[in-house]
Amino acid sequence: MAHRVVRLGVSMEPELLEVLDRWVAGRNSGSRSDAIRALIRKELAEKSLADPEADAVGCLMLLYRHDLPEILERVTAAEHRWGEHIRSSSHVHLEGGSCMQILGLAGKRRELEAAAEDLRGIRGVAYGGFVLGTPSVVGGATGHRHPHDRPDEERHRRPDPVPTGISRPAASRASASSSGSGAPRGSKAAFGG
Repeated sequence: MAHRVVRLGVSMEPELLEVLDRWVAGRNSGSRSDAIRALIRKELAEKSLADPEADAVGCLMLLYRHDLPEILERVTAAEHRWGEHIRSSSHVHLEGGSCMQILGLAGKRRELEAAAEDLRGIRGVAYGGFVLGTPSVVGGATGHRHPHDRPDEERHRRPDPVPTGISRPAASRASASSSGSGAPRGSKAAFGG
């Protein structure tokens, strides 16, 4: 279905027009109209995203060294905590033992920001860049709903990233925190088993 377009005239100072034309050329826009539409959509997205409950999408990039102890387990555990918000995950091997993880997220703005902070805060993550947007600027929606009745704190608690039955180094076991049940996290007792 073709979208209807309405023509309008825009007046601006010659200096501002020069800036617009340089920006159009630099971003490979098809025309001034395309560039002005992009600016308007950006403004509308920022206004929409001012609401913490806004429907949002995000892209999170994490950089870390894959040879750090338990880094992959910690990243995987965090991804599972936020699994209902993560729509895609791509792992890229870089040179020198470095890795880049790219995550596509969908949900409410406040949830995506919490997920990004949690993932960027993983011990061993050297850098975490995050960009937010809203599909509403192109007439879309994330489709993310919350049919669950568990509170956010329970749904996103930090379980031990080392699965039951996998031994840990003694120093790591000694520093493991309690789950509140008296059993170390990751034990069968901590999970009711």
